[in-house]
Amino acid sequence: MDGCGMIYGVLVGVIFILAGWVYKLHQDNRRRSRQLGHIHDKLERILTDESGAKLLLFTGDPELRLLLTDINRVLELNQRILAERSGTEQSTRRMLSNISHDLKTPLTVVLGYLEAMELDPGMPDTERTELIRKVHRKANEVLEMIRQFFDLAKLEAGDLPVPLTRVHMNEVCRRNMLAFYEVLTGQGFEVNLSIPEKPIYAYANESALDRILDNLISNAIRYGGDGKVIGLSLREEEDRVCIDVWDRGKGIGEIHQSRVFERMYTLEDSRNKAFQGSGLGLTITKRLAEQMGGDVRLYSRPFEKTIFTVGLRPFRY
Repeated sequence: MDGCGMIYGVLVGVIFILAGWVYKLHQDNRRRSRQLGHIHDKLERILTDESGAKLLLFTGDPELRLLLTDINRVLELNQRILAERSGTEQSTRRMLSNISHDLKTPLTVVLGYLEAMELDPGMPDTERTELIRKVHRKANEVLEMIRQFFDLAKLEAGDLPVPLTRVHMNEVCRRNMLAFYEVLTGQGFEVNLSIPEKPIYAYANESALDRILDNLISNAIRYGGDGKVIGLSLREEEDRVCIDVWDRGKGIGEIHQSRVFERMYTLEDSRNKAFQGSGLGLTITKRLAEQMGGDVRLYSRPFEKTIFTVGLRPFRY
């Protein structure tokens, strides 16, 4: 065979190889198009039904496998977002329902007192004065609930500034416990105060701390009254300044302990009903602690000890 014949034979062979490769490429493209169409249809059904299904496709195509892995990761993220949104919506509806109920109760009482005074012009001055005092107290309850609701909204939106500075923790703890002295002695509580002589400083906000301790001490009085003992201790750990507010009351059931800081969590055995059932006291406490770079932890054994521990960053010179 001369040189031209050899070249011709090689060209024919190359053409056949190219034709086979083009045919295979065409077949692969058709197969990939069908697979992509299947992925599209399945993905559309998953998104329409808002189901938790994943995309499954048996393929040897490495690029398609990577695509499926990424799509399934996005689907998992979407499911988490949907679940969080659903939980937030339920929590918001429950919160609005509870707040509506909690506002309605004292307002109904106020209207009843006012109506009684209006219908009885000859009511003795002493009785009228007592009713006015009750109206004033109930009106303050309403204002406090509204204030908590808006404060929590501001905290969660980041619109409530909590500037931090050096705070003398010994004095803050003494002052806040002293504020409850009359209530505690009047109800027969034994008070156990453990505050070291050595000054302890934390990087915190004094107003926020006052509110946190007011919430926790109020809670201990209201829900730990069975034990008739309430305590507050201040201590230092390696990287934390800790305040423990504790009591020996009925405690908090284990199934509720992970949820007592949720907004409006108001099951009968929970302690998140700190202010006339508003369910915001402990939530605000947790948010304020977090705003200061700290946290709040809970330990509870019924009728032995229930402790709320506020941990803050120590102030370093």
